[in-house]
Amino acid sequence: MRLKYFCVAALLTVAAATAVTFTRHSRVQPYRFRYEHVLGTSMDVTVLAASEDTAKSATATVLDRIDRDAKILSGYDASSEFSRWFGTQNTPVRVSPELYEVLSLFDLWRARSGGALDASAETISRVWKTAAAAQRVPSDAELASAVAVARRPHWRLDPAARTATHLDQAPLILNSFTKSYIIDRAVRAALSGGSARGIVVNIGGDLVARGAWTETVGVTDPLDNADNAAPLTRLRVRDRAVATSGSYRRGFDIAGRHYSHIVDPRSGRPESKVVSATVVADRAADAGALATALCVLTPEESERLASTVPGAEFLIVLEDGTRVRSAGWRALSVDALPRLVPSPVTSVYASEAAAQADHEMTVSVDLAQFQGRAERPFLAIWIEDKDKFPIRTLTVLYRDREARYLAELRQWYRADRLRAMAEGTEILGSVASATRAPGHYTFKWDMKDEQGKVVKPGTYTVCIETAREHGTYQLMRQPVDVGNADKQVTVPINGVEVTAASIEYHKAAGK
Repeated sequence: MRLKYFCVAALLTVAAATAVTFTRHSRVQPYRFRYEHVLGTSMDVTVLAASEDTAKSATATVLDRIDRDAKILSGYDASSEFSRWFGTQNTPVRVSPELYEVLSLFDLWRARSGGALDASAETISRVWKTAAAAQRVPSDAELASAVAVARRPHWRLDPAARTATHLDQAPLILNSFTKSYIIDRAVRAALSGGSARGIVVNIGGDLVARGAWTETVGVTDPLDNADNAAPLTRLRVRDRAVATSGSYRRGFDIAGRHYSHIVDPRSGRPESKVVSATVVADRAADAGALATALCVLTPEESERLASTVPGAEFLIVLEDGTRVRSAGWRALSVDALPRLVPSPVTSVYASEAAAQADHEMTVSVDLAQFQGRAERPFLAIWIEDKDKFPIRTLTVLYRDREARYLAELRQWYRADRLRAMAEGTEILGSVASATRAPGHYTFKWDMKDEQGKVVKPGTYTVCIETAREHGTYQLMRQPVDVGNADKQVTVPINGVEVTAASIEYHKAAGK
């Protein structure tokens, strides 16, 4: 009998230990954090950890390392090490390992790309900026002069002494892959502590995923880049970097024509037919460098260059919508995630033959840029009919672990929360895109209700609501008459979180 009790007790002990182990394991989950104004854009962080405190600690390490490296490499901070080095000339300067490595990588990629990637492309970009301000295209003479300057050597490196000698005063900006380089160093630093199991950092559409975590990444369609638009494709990445460059969010508008901000340092012109290039690679710097170079090169040249980087895959989108993929790209792509069943709500204004079926509405908002760094507030945007019945949610932005505070969005939560969840929007871990402006978001309404039926002409109200947990609150309601006439509306601002908002009702592209 005593042996029997001993065996039972032993089994219970093992079971308890197993339960504890299982509990600890089951607590490991992803925690997501969102910030604005990091390296001049937005940042999303995902940390796979056993507790929120661990995730927050890892995120703090990410932010600290980003700040440290930006203080070394930024060309926009007059006090950065790069800026101070740029102020010297013809004098060997012993520089930090980080600055030396980045300058070395620029030398490598300048030669590797045949001059398609060059830190001195800033020389040419400034010519375009000046001309664009006067609403003219730069002259051939202006561009030829800028190209001649860009082609010169701008520094000389001494690996034995780890010195860099600045040779001229040509404008230089260490963009292209430097953001990806900084992200990767931040992720590795946060993982080195050993507490976090996996980390993904996405800054302005370029991301690095490391550790025991597979991230689902939606690639933005450059021909429909609203923040709630369906992604061009979806990827699953683990222990890799994704970088995207493109002309669709930045550039020069001259006499009604848009010119890419990505200029070819060899010709001085943004003549490429490429509107977007997304690259997946093992090394973050390789992904960033290739993404920029592929926006300048022809697809044939791009394929040859990418083949020199083991494991690199790419997707190029041309201005006519043609997609050019590397041989291994399809292996990264995944089918659409399962969609939820739509709610059984029928709009009283649904009509398949509405007069404005070829129109769409674009809602743009700018979030406040506070002194220092702040997490992004909750944001909900939805559409109501004339009876204040919510017929479509365009977006709900919030931090996953703070879902319990969604009730702070009082109007949206009360009327439309379950309906929005049932709408079936696919949840993506990250979005790869060309760099966005910090705090600026654009959402489109295709003039359909939650059942996918086109609504009838009439008055609809765009509702914009922001909140912070137990903090600020802001609600704006803007009626808009929709039918056949295009229109633009500026939304009156009544709070601190949203500093500008506008609504544009117009004919959809291609219709």
